[in-house]
Amino acid sequence: MLAFLLQVSAWLQGGQVYLFAMFMMLIWLLWLVRITLARHYRPCQASWTTTTSVIVPVVDEPLDLFRSVLERIVEQRPTEVIVVINGPRNTSIEELCDDLAVRWAWTEKPGKRNALKIGVELAKGEIAVLVDSDTVWTATTLRELVKPFSDPGVGGVTTRQRILDPSRSVLTRWADWLENIRNEYSMPAMSVLGTVGCLPGRTIAFRRSILVQSMPRFLNEKFLGVFLEVSDDRTLTNYTLQAGYSTVYQSTSLVYTDAPTNLRVLAKQQFRWARGSQYNTLRMLPWMLRNAPVLALFYISDIVAPFILVGSFVSWTVSIMTGYKAALYDQLPLPEEPWRALTYLLVLSLAMTLLSLAVRFGYHFAYRPNDLAYLPAFMLINTLLLMPVRVLGFFRMAHNASWGTRSNGFAGERKRNMLVAVPYVIGAAMLASSVLISV
Repeated sequence: MLAFLLQVSAWLQGGQVYLFAMFMMLIWLLWLVRITLARHYRPCQASWTTTTSVIVPVVDEPLDLFRSVLERIVEQRPTEVIVVINGPRNTSIEELCDDLAVRWAWTEKPGKRNALKIGVELAKGEIAVLVDSDTVWTATTLRELVKPFSDPGVGGVTTRQRILDPSRSVLTRWADWLENIRNEYSMPAMSVLGTVGCLPGRTIAFRRSILVQSMPRFLNEKFLGVFLEVSDDRTLTNYTLQAGYSTVYQSTSLVYTDAPTNLRVLAKQQFRWARGSQYNTLRMLPWMLRNAPVLALFYISDIVAPFILVGSFVSWTVSIMTGYKAALYDQLPLPEEPWRALTYLLVLSLAMTLLSLAVRFGYHFAYRPNDLAYLPAFMLINTLLLMPVRVLGFFRMAHNASWGTRSNGFAGERKRNMLVAVPYVIGAAMLASSVLISV
């Protein structure tokens, strides 16, 4: 933020154009677009009833948590609940389903996509509700979730999602912060346009007919020559949009989910999401450019921003070490001693970045004011974990890797694929360009 303001000042005073400043202006413009759109968001209020099939793929969830998940679903009286156990036999989960009078099926083939296929084949309801096995519903989740389907043009609906007991650790607080950013900014903004680009998989409702028509493609479609198990929710959202339906957010339908408390597990989760999100953006980009240009701009910026920021840090580190471009900081009253000047710059940069985050995501801190004290930690997690993971996820998009956070989940395949180099070439070009524009 400090470098951006200094570059804008130099731009206005001397006419020198900085590409990094132009990019940051675009980021702030997109933030204003999100804010403006989100202010026009209203959840659907029309009461509507229909038949619903709740499908829950599960691998090896702890029994106490899974019992709570199923009990809360059953309490809301969907037309049917179908649990699909995939991977090794799990007699404990089978017995739990029998105890709750929940229908279950088992497939020895691991993988969420195959489990969803089996669930959709068994389902009879007009609306198929896909639920992650660690997602806990609230009292009115289902009733509120189906309301937008009163509009025949709506094909998919997602819920408001929060983290269970976020005060457990810095990591859970950070995860809750990210979820609230989506709840308050991204989801409402995209919902106003009828193009929520990813209906998060913790709890999603689709017209079952869409899933039936999409299933062959869902199970076999490849990206750069490989089948990728990750990002099933984003893929099904893509198919719904391509079929001509709207995808929307229903803020009155609330669910809770767990978040990793271990840094290694969190990194694996974010890596899987980074790969899935970015490969789906590239695969969906031609359609978005033709039919949803604002959505395309949001997702392109999500890919480019981590590369720009990582490249900027590299460029600035070199500048500090060599003294190159130090004239930019002559606008500041810096101490004469080099070490004091550097300390001054680092502290000021940190303060400006924290102020920027506080301004952009003020809704969350109004909701959880105590999280303001954790803002420096959030910034460090974003900088040292999230951004590098996003960049690495782009490079490794075409690797058919395992699920990552489930020991008995999809294991991936090891096959030679020359197209695996494509993301590396594109990513290297973006990284090199980001270093150059920050100079």
